[in-house]
Formats: sequence, C-alpha cells, structure tokens
Amino acid sequence: MDKRLKVIIENCPKNHKCPAVKVCPVGALSQKENEAPTIDYDKCIKCGKCSNFCPKKALVLVEGEE
Repeated sequence: MDKRLKVIIENCPKNHKCPAVKVCPVGALSQKENEAPTIDYDKCIKCGKCSNFCPKKALVLVEGEE
C-alpha cells in the first residue's frame, strides 16, 4: 500500500511556527500564522523527514489513506 502524509490536528500545539515546514526538501508544507501546517500533496514525496522531525508526532505517514 502507498503511504500518505497526514496532519493530526490534536497533536499540533498551534502556538508557534512549525519547525517541520523548513525540513521539507520539496516545500510541500506551509503554515498560516500559528495554525497547523497544510500539505501540498502534489509536491509531497513521502520521504518522512517532517514526520521524523516533529516532536509532537502531528505529522505522520499513514498506510493507504486518501
């Protein structure tokens, strides 16, 4: 099954600039103000760098979700 990046809103503190946004090698993550990051699925290469970097586990790679 294919993996897909997912934001788990409940895990994101939404009180700071998300450091994982800068970790993404293809610029697939963006953030408005201090909201949870959003994912551009057309850019995401599912490398897992952001999910490995996020200390709150708000970004995760999941199996087969759309």
